[in-house]
Amino acid sequence: MKVSQLYVYPIKSLRPTTITEGILTTRGFQYDRHFMLLKVIPAEDGSSTTNLKNMHVPDFPEMALFHTDIEYPETEKDNGKLIITYHPPLSDSGPGLRETNRLEIPLKPNPKSLTPFKIIMHKSPTTGYNMGAEYNDWFSACFGYPVVLAYLGPHSREVLGTLAPGKKDKKTALRTIHESLTNPDRKWERVLLVLIVASAINLLLQSGTLVRDGITPQTARSLTPTLLFTAGAAVLYYFYTLHAQHEDRITFADCAPYLVISETSVDNVSARLPDGETMDRTKFRPNIVVSGAEEAFEEDFWGALTLGNGLGHGSGKMLLTANCVRCQSLNVDYETGKMGTGESGAVLKKLMKDRRVDSGAKFSPVFGRYAFLEPKGEGISLRVGDQITVAEKGTKRSIFDWPS
Repeated sequence: MKVSQLYVYPIKSLRPTTITEGILTTRGFQYDRHFMLLKVIPAEDGSSTTNLKNMHVPDFPEMALFHTDIEYPETEKDNGKLIITYHPPLSDSGPGLRETNRLEIPLKPNPKSLTPFKIIMHKSPTTGYNMGAEYNDWFSACFGYPVVLAYLGPHSREVLGTLAPGKKDKKTALRTIHESLTNPDRKWERVLLVLIVASAINLLLQSGTLVRDGITPQTARSLTPTLLFTAGAAVLYYFYTLHAQHEDRITFADCAPYLVISETSVDNVSARLPDGETMDRTKFRPNIVVSGAEEAFEEDFWGALTLGNGLGHGSGKMLLTANCVRCQSLNVDYETGKMGTGESGAVLKKLMKDRRVDSGAKFSPVFGRYAFLEPKGEGISLRVGDQITVAEKGTKRSIFDWPS
């Protein structure tokens, strides 16, 4: 199998930027979903107090009218550019401006000059930064109602449920010790472990001698240095291994850093539409599209993928931990910024017939898999055309358990 398409979504729920090569990080592709939009909701009592509502494309289908592009930084001092182009709907009944409009946003704004505020997405809180009137006013004019553009900055969100690999694979003390002894990248853990064992043996030998010769307050005090050294080494080992255990975090992505889908499964959905119509794969909001799978939906059982072919740009491994359960976003008409009509506006219903296969979300169809990058893959490049290998396959379906 191979990578056929790669996508980055610099602003959540807007149209993606198509890329041919992307830098992998444990929090997603570089610059993926570092911005989001929130609708300003006036207070019901008429006061000046306002609330902010997270904007997602199934609730605000007009978000599909905004296209994105990225001008990547060429130097360390260069902030790069995020270019947003608004394509108004063809009909006169669409929202906002009537002419194509363009906005440039710094790809890496300085948070020190921005106002922070709390954002809670899918029960996972974080801090975002209000990008200010220049950008808020442009988006507000396009949408036809007031909105705020938020930047994530250095912050991140917790992965809830057991979607994160570390939560699915709680390590026992024996396994942690085994990894310390066998992993070549964890030599300092081995040093601490050897010191702990040596000190503990020394402590036992000294204690045995004292018991044999008779314990006095003075001889008991002689054990103090060895006891303190052993305890100190044990505490250091605990915190060192705790630090070594990677905690997965996410940006403004829904549930995971990456979403992987299969072209073969997209073709299956296209076959459910009338002749001449094909399913727009970007409606599934994938980051990585894989071609060459033998069967549709075989990805339901993929547990891990090996990425890249090692041709000068590295290789990595992704752990696929959960299904992506689907919503009304599949029915959005990207040309009108409204819910679709006809067969293409009923894709979710079509998938309901045979794709409700996750017992954790019995009323939602499944399409695609949420994925997490192993830390060793941080910083490598993934390119269109790279090889993809299924490294692990499950025999049972995973259960989506992000709290609703």
